[in-house]
Amino acid sequence: MPTTLAAFDLLDIILWLSYIIGSVTFIFGLKMLSNPETARRGNLVAAAGMTLAIFTTIFLYRTQEEDGSRQHLHNYVWIFSGIIIGSIVGWYAALKVKMTAMPQMVSLFNGMGGACAAIISIIEYQSHYNPEAWNLTAVTMAGMLIGSVSFAGSMIAFGKLNGNIGDKVFPGQTYINMGLLLITVAVGVYITLTPVQNMMLLGIMAAMCLLYGVLFVLPIGGADMPVVISLLNSFTGVAAACGGFIYHNQIMLTGGILVGSAGTILTILMCRAMNRSLLNVIIGNFGGGAKAAAGAKEKGTVKEISLSDAAVLLSYSKKVMVVPGYGLAVAQAQHTVHELEKILEEKGVEMKYAIHPVAGRMPGHMNVLLAEADVSYDKLLEMEDANNEFPTTDVVIVVGANDVVNPAAKTDPASPIYGMPILDVENAQNVIVMKRSMNPGYAGIENELFYSPKTRMLFGDAKATLQKLVSEVKAN
Repeated sequence: MPTTLAAFDLLDIILWLSYIIGSVTFIFGLKMLSNPETARRGNLVAAAGMTLAIFTTIFLYRTQEEDGSRQHLHNYVWIFSGIIIGSIVGWYAALKVKMTAMPQMVSLFNGMGGACAAIISIIEYQSHYNPEAWNLTAVTMAGMLIGSVSFAGSMIAFGKLNGNIGDKVFPGQTYINMGLLLITVAVGVYITLTPVQNMMLLGIMAAMCLLYGVLFVLPIGGADMPVVISLLNSFTGVAAACGGFIYHNQIMLTGGILVGSAGTILTILMCRAMNRSLLNVIIGNFGGGAKAAAGAKEKGTVKEISLSDAAVLLSYSKKVMVVPGYGLAVAQAQHTVHELEKILEEKGVEMKYAIHPVAGRMPGHMNVLLAEADVSYDKLLEMEDANNEFPTTDVVIVVGANDVVNPAAKTDPASPIYGMPILDVENAQNVIVMKRSMNPGYAGIENELFYSPKTRMLFGDAKATLQKLVSEVKAN
């Protein structure tokens, strides 16, 4: 880009204006994503801004050559081939993905962003290395490190969410991870300060970055995956911002900063929702599964409820609250639960939904799931508001949720989820828990709620059971 006012011409002005417009659409689009009613439109607004920025960059951006001339981009066949192929693959994948697999897709796409940022850094170091511009080299090293960690970590997160990879913990893993990170950073600093280009050392650093990304996510338990996805998303944003510095590209810088800052804020909020520090999430191995489950002890006797009794209880209630969890997504039962809501409202029963910040497998998973079924946003209560209403609620229906309603978080100091804020469903008059079996949740620990005198279990597939329950309620 030109560095003096005299060097500006009409093409530069149009390009910069497109970047300003794109940045504004990013900000407005991000704001609109905070509400399900405007989220779809916000996504389209931001996408329009990105499309404008991409095409103005392709046709208007000019590189500064060593002889002082400025050249437009070329190789349009390669550029548009990549855009077309990527668009087709992304469009098809987005259309075919199931809601249960949405967290995996988020991890996969996020990892691809990190990989792109890392590749950009490697190519720029190889092609435009300048020993005098150590600050640019430093940004290049940072982009490669963060992007590589985001890519490798996202791929491991994808495997964990998809059930292909389990938690892997070995002695001294935390210290090994910290040591590997420090060595990797030290290598990056050395490459930055040395006056000679060293591609072999850069390759070694890239391999160390990828290894750290794997080891970083590998031991983290399933219950912490929403936090990890949010953190890795912020990593990719920061890596993209580094690419913006490298290319002096304002729109790339703005987009990266927005993604990085939004991901960081969301990560902090989710950690607060779990009453845990980010460091504790990273090194705590929460949700270790087998180990936690092995130490579980039964707290009493489980009581079941029939469909007909559940239907009567719901039909004669004044207020019903539904707590959705990953089991609801697995069964694709969001439309059925919305049908139950409409039938109960016809009978004069008030029905709302209690949403825990880390329910599901990614941030906002339950909100997206219920919005897909046209559930009114006004009926989705955040944890604090829901907890205030539970004492006046006649029936709570827990559909596929487990750890976010486990009273052990408040009563058992030995529990790995102790201190984590939960939905206080036990304060309601009656609790109906819908589950396939008595297996523990994603954190791998027994749920004391199942043995409460107020709780009745309704076993079976969530969608099939809810459909039968809807028929029973209609008959009452």
